[in-house]
Amino acid sequence: MREPLSDGHGRPIGDMRISVTDRCNFRCQYCMPAEGLPWLHRDALLTYEEIERLVRILGEMGVHDVRLTGGEPLVRKELWRLVGMLSAIPEVHDLSLTTNGYLLEAQVADLVAAGLKRVNVSLDALAEDAFFRLTRRHALPRVLAGLEAAQAHPELRPIKVNAVALRGFTEDEVLRFAAFAREKPFEVRFIEFMPLDADQAWDEDKVLPNAEIRAIVESEYELVPLGRERHGTARRYAFADGKGEIGFISPVSEPFCGDCNRIRLTAEGFLRTCLFSMNETDLRAPLRSGASDAEIEQVIRDAVWRKELKHHVGEPGFIQPARSMSRIGG
Repeated sequence: MREPLSDGHGRPIGDMRISVTDRCNFRCQYCMPAEGLPWLHRDALLTYEEIERLVRILGEMGVHDVRLTGGEPLVRKELWRLVGMLSAIPEVHDLSLTTNGYLLEAQVADLVAAGLKRVNVSLDALAEDAFFRLTRRHALPRVLAGLEAAQAHPELRPIKVNAVALRGFTEDEVLRFAAFAREKPFEVRFIEFMPLDADQAWDEDKVLPNAEIRAIVESEYELVPLGRERHGTARRYAFADGKGEIGFISPVSEPFCGDCNRIRLTAEGFLRTCLFSMNETDLRAPLRSGASDAEIEQVIRDAVWRKELKHHVGEPGFIQPARSMSRIGG
């Protein structure tokens, strides 16, 4: 084992988000232009073997939670192979996936067999016309089928549904999602819109604060607070009659940076210590130039020591990072 990984603010680092591709089969308005973005060349992407090596090193430093993201991770060929490689690492205690769900029905059995433990499905609307407006894809039935296919695997728990909240759009979807959370065994969570869109058109007026969403839910249902898990991002509520729960992730109106234990790896192997980092550290170069595990460990430690105390969204002088969400990893 190695010394536990921590940042310069004394926070232990235990959670790693790994983007496996910058490509996506949706064109969500808060993330990507309709025409898409220039994709990374395949040679630029970390190989599964390179990802496995980094996860093994990080696992020995106490990074036990790993989430695979994109882009859309399920467009990466044979993702189940990577899942199998990572689930075989003893130090990986929790292995999860964030997906738009479009390819989930076809792949979920192989992913679970390979060792996947949890899945989050990004789903921003339950009305078909609204879903199309936001994603620019007629795909809602297929995403819902993916959720049902995931639910058929009891090893895959919990299954979470994440909805990005946009003012002027999400208000009409809130009660649909509340009913969905009560009728289905999924944990529905609303996430405030963050300044990570490729068009860089974000402003605070487009953020629908979770306090307003909660008020809409409470106009119809009584909620009971369940609190926030340590290092978790959602404030969780149960419906008072016991039928389901709902959560609110509020990075804009109620930042939770104080106990952040998370780092991120982009698809081409750059380490980011915050979603809103202005700097990142190249791990691909040492991986491909023959660096030892100890040398890679030191590069990681030096970068993580400089992890930001907090993001500065909404503060004077805030600068949106050049990378969009699809190029960082969700």
